[in-house]
Amino acid sequence: MSRRRVSLRQELPLLVWLIVVWGALWQDFSPGNLVFGALIAIAVVRMFYLPPVELGGRFNVLRAIPFAVIFVGRVFLASFEVMYQAVVRGPRVSNSIVAVPLRSRQDLMVTATGHVISLIPGSLVVEVDRSTSTLYLHGLNIESAADIENLRSDVRNIEAGLIRIMGTKEEVAALNQEQVAP
Repeated sequence: MSRRRVSLRQELPLLVWLIVVWGALWQDFSPGNLVFGALIAIAVVRMFYLPPVELGGRFNVLRAIPFAVIFVGRVFLASFEVMYQAVVRGPRVSNSIVAVPLRSRQDLMVTATGHVISLIPGSLVVEVDRSTSTLYLHGLNIESAADIENLRSDVRNIEAGLIRIMGTKEEVAALNQEQVAP
């Protein structure tokens, strides 16, 4: 099976990310280590097929900063909520697997949404249906249909924030249209 040639422009973000991960893993960002990491990254990209990451070509810093602050606050509050549930309710805490269909069909946006959700204590992505852009989450303390809808709403709000930060112009326009419609 022949592999479709991917341009350097499309591979560059992946290569840069792999180099940064290499430096972080070795805790050494010296030029020599980063050059060696670049060689390893190029070898990995050439030897193993990784689907190209389609970037929307935009990153809104003014949206990213409040998103990051809210994210840190959510992690902090959810940590205490999970601790409370574990100490007070223990094994009586009810859990559920909840399907959350996402707006975006882009792999990058689905992945970013899944990672943000998984970093917040109390929920974890257990499955991703790439064909329908649906995340299946394990939710903690889900006892009613209202709790399920709250979890879905939280996930879709996180996805909306990520779309505003790095989504395509079409996704941002669709999101804005969705908020205008009753």
